[in-house]
Amino acid sequence: MALIAGPTASGKSDLAVRLGRALTERGRPAAVINADSAQVYRDLRVLSARPSEEEMAGVPHRLFGAWDGVEACSAADWASRAKVEIAEMHARDGVPILVGGSGLYLRTLIGGIAPVPPIDPEVREKVRAMSVSEAHVELASLDPERAAQLAPTDSTRVARALEVVRSTGHTLAHWQTWREGGIGDAITLHPLILLPDRTWLYERCDRRFEMMVDSGGVEEVEALLARALDPTLPVMRAIGVREIAAWLRSELAREDMIAAGQQATRNYAKRQYTWFRRQPPQEWMRIESLRNDIEVQFASLFHQ
Repeated sequence: MALIAGPTASGKSDLAVRLGRALTERGRPAAVINADSAQVYRDLRVLSARPSEEEMAGVPHRLFGAWDGVEACSAADWASRAKVEIAEMHARDGVPILVGGSGLYLRTLIGGIAPVPPIDPEVREKVRAMSVSEAHVELASLDPERAAQLAPTDSTRVARALEVVRSTGHTLAHWQTWREGGIGDAITLHPLILLPDRTWLYERCDRRFEMMVDSGGVEEVEALLARALDPTLPVMRAIGVREIAAWLRSELAREDMIAAGQQATRNYAKRQYTWFRRQPPQEWMRIESLRNDIEVQFASLFHQ
């Protein structure tokens, strides 16, 4: 199985299609499997930079736009579906090509997930009703190590860590000592992490966000707002949705909306860049060059 990972706007999708076409030309079926937490939502075709039919270039793509925005897709949900797609490709002696920048998705699929017991609904309701600042203060008391790792404004992760320790009596780190359900030991993985020059990457993020606004991003947000979805759903917190929604409500000028969306995209790319540089195994190939020779980088796939 091939894996192409890295920050947003780093060129992963194009490289995956090139690899898929090259393998197909040599008689090996291939399919690109999405591992991006925004591209799973069909509501975010533009704002998630989901590949168009033309960009897919005839290579099958799986799990792109596979979830409706009303349903939150967790890492475990995605991993369960990804395992099915991977197994189907392997049954055909094909090559699944995982592509994405969601480190949690990839870690859950390959390494498994912590067996955290179900959260008490009453605990969850109380935690989610708290402001993020209140939740972070309490988390600092109950799980100071996790609180120190999280930004005080990271509402999703702060709430998750707090509800786990409140509901189970143990910290999230305690549960993460054990992981189950990963496929890492059952597959041969051929990973490649793209870490291009940051200046180039951030400029590309800026250009792409402005292009998204002008090519359907506004209409996507209008459609989401018309559905009156829960604002805490992942699809409503995706980069671009909040910024464009604020502009539509006349809370931001257009140029300020674009600047805010560009800044949010750069911040996200920076977090991804740091994660992929430090967290995956050091033996995973990391490259900075944009001149990718797939027949060298994935040589073993071409000679199986």
